[in-house]
Amino acid sequence: MKKLLLLSMTALFCLACNGSKTEVTVTVTNPLAMDRSNEMVEVSMTEVSNRLNLADTAQLVVLDAEGEQVPYQVTYDNKLIFPAAVAANASAAYTIQVGTPINVEVRACGRQYPERMDDMAWENDLVGFRAYGPALQARGERGFGYDLFTKRGTAEPVLEEMYAKELDADSWKKVSELRKTDPKAAGELVRTFSYHVDHGYGMDCYAVGPTLGAGVSALMVDDSILYPWCYKTQEVLDNGPLRFTVKLEFHPLTVKGDTTVVETRLITLDAGSHLNRTVISYSNLKEALPIVTGIVLHEPDGAVVADAANGYMTYVDPTTGPDNGKIFMGAAFPAVVKEAKAVLFPEEEKKMRNNADGHVLAVSDYEPGADYVYYWGFAWDRADIRTAEAWNQYMADFAQKVRCPLTVEVK
Repeated sequence: MKKLLLLSMTALFCLACNGSKTEVTVTVTNPLAMDRSNEMVEVSMTEVSNRLNLADTAQLVVLDAEGEQVPYQVTYDNKLIFPAAVAANASAAYTIQVGTPINVEVRACGRQYPERMDDMAWENDLVGFRAYGPALQARGERGFGYDLFTKRGTAEPVLEEMYAKELDADSWKKVSELRKTDPKAAGELVRTFSYHVDHGYGMDCYAVGPTLGAGVSALMVDDSILYPWCYKTQEVLDNGPLRFTVKLEFHPLTVKGDTTVVETRLITLDAGSHLNRTVISYSNLKEALPIVTGIVLHEPDGAVVADAANGYMTYVDPTTGPDNGKIFMGAAFPAVVKEAKAVLFPEEEKKMRNNADGHVLAVSDYEPGADYVYYWGFAWDRADIRTAEAWNQYMADFAQKVRCPLTVEVK
């Protein structure tokens, strides 16, 4: 008995000597007078590992104040992320310790689709997106803007299934044969598998055209937008279960005669969010220039909110097709926005832009070597946000949150 007591005391003494702990406490504080939930917080995995003196094979759990496990992910940049819920003007405590984690369902993921002209497509439990790739640009198509996929009725990934059905060679062979004898029946057959039709879990009903689409940013020179072409290279850095991150690099832009300016985008989509976080930088840029974030307008008198002072803008998109509902578009900005406004195309430019009517633009300044950070995304009136009023409130609240982020203290 004396030997056992001595061994226990020795073990405790060793733990105290090397500074290791059995758990790490994370205090998340909300500085706003609104409740916040399902908002991802980040903790340095290096700090957690050092505090717990973790072995390489150690597994962790994250616990809330009730001792219930919270799903988490370790990201490419060595951060432990998990969704937090914090009441207005309050704090919430979470505990990280060694243990066997729960199985976490995939709620954010994506990949490149070389079988569909190199689309880079990604989604979470609420929304889906794509950026056009080099194979599309090789055909000469001006795929400048982001496209989107609506989702409803499921939190599970759906893009893999949507692409598989849309690109099924046998289905299109049957359509081709049927068109020779019965074009109407051929059209009905297409509707059974096309992702331009809602089969109960969402669809592609958004028109991008040669515009900034669903929220692309671009430099401006003399009030003219320098439209970026399709991405050149892609690297998926995080692929779920709670966060998707992709790095896109673009072909060089020509800026005032300089052909060496290269744009890089880091796009992150977290589970539970309608908006992507995007960090843009330009290498080799020699002077400060205006930068705009744009959402294409498909109605000249469409419902637009452009609130530069509060850092967000919205637009109600009519969607393609006669009965596909409305898509609520939006962008939010953590830094100061100089101006936000709707800008309509001249008649000649409308013809160049597939008859789109213009953009709603947020205008800021970009300094060489800096990062331009903003958020962009949408909701669909057939999913969780049903009205423009509810969407505008979501965006106003989101803009407050990114300007007053949750603070995290690790002990």
